[in-house]
Amino acid sequence: MKRVVLATLRGAAAGAAGTTALNVVSYVDMVTRARPASTTPEATIETFSRRSHIPIPGTDGARANRVAGLAPLTGIVAGVGFGALLGLLRGTGWHSGKVVTMAAATAGVMVATNTPMTALGVTDPRTWAATDWVADVLPHLAYAAVTVAVLDGLDGDDGLNTAERRHWLTPLSRVLGGRLARS
Repeated sequence: MKRVVLATLRGAAAGAAGTTALNVVSYVDMVTRARPASTTPEATIETFSRRSHIPIPGTDGARANRVAGLAPLTGIVAGVGFGALLGLLRGTGWHSGKVVTMAAATAGVMVATNTPMTALGVTDPRTWAATDWVADVLPHLAYAAVTVAVLDGLDGDDGLNTAERRHWLTPLSRVLGGRLARS
């Protein structure tokens, strides 16, 4: 049981790193193409609140600020949560190659983020232009690459031998009060 819990926590940490990569790629795209931030996460929060009859409290300004905070939190929860799921799967014995794991992570986190928006009618991926798909897929690929790399590193499947892993991870492990790498 302890192994599965630790694997799930490693997956959550990997998912957090992957979420950071996704955000960086998205923001670089915004800067490069001078495009505005997507409004679909906030529209999803608004639509979900209205349909579920779960109000978001506050006056106009306070409520708008809460919606603006909830929108990115849903993406963070999806990224960290999917990383935790990958860690859980590894902890229960599922190990696939990097390509399969990256494909699963890319597709899985895209489904986790796009399905609620689509189900609520906020967006329809069938109507997206090629540039829309690229703008959606590339950040999710970055998420997958970083999540899998971090998960592999924390699992000890990073190509380093035991001495190299100890050299790099021991100081961090001491700070965190335990061992990050298996011997």
